[in-house]
Amino acid sequence: MTTLVFFLEEPSAKEMLQGILPKLLPEQVSSRFIVFEGKQDLEKQLVRKMRLWNKPDSRFIVMRDQDAGDCRKIKDNLLKKCHEAGKTDVVMRIACHELESFYLGDLQAVEQGLELTNLAKLQKNKKYREPDSIPKAAQELLRLTKKYDKVSGSRAIGKHLHLDGNCSRSFNVLVKAIRDIVAESIKNN
Repeated sequence: MTTLVFFLEEPSAKEMLQGILPKLLPEQVSSRFIVFEGKQDLEKQLVRKMRLWNKPDSRFIVMRDQDAGDCRKIKDNLLKKCHEAGKTDVVMRIACHELESFYLGDLQAVEQGLELTNLAKLQKNKKYREPDSIPKAAQELLRLTKKYDKVSGSRAIGKHLHLDGNCSRSFNVLVKAIRDIVAESIKNN
């Protein structure tokens, strides 16, 4: 059995993943979450936590927000830390700019998860057709919904996210990476 191990910047990412993974993972692939208290904590402890993980047939995905940083530099820095931990087959996924970009890319899921009305129709606006370009996605989501909270909002919205058709490119890249790992796992077993 393959174990997909997620190293996550914050608890809200875990909540979102717990909503989408049941739609993506077959029985023979399980998931585990190593959740950090922000990006500094992730970068500080990643090497040690990764070294300690010794369960065979594990695949690793590291997720972090881009925020205002340079995506390439962030990825390179995290990959160096993974190599330092002795793990070379690691998938790195950076949410551009924030995890909430995933939600702005699927306003129907936001509408359903937060029990709101009239949000899905806003997806036609250019701004929400390219949510990865919104630098402060969490603030934008709060402005739109008037009640978004990172953890409970991610829990509520995550299970409604559509795996196909999301306007967030970074969400689609994450879903593709998970699907690729699943396909490889099935092929090898």
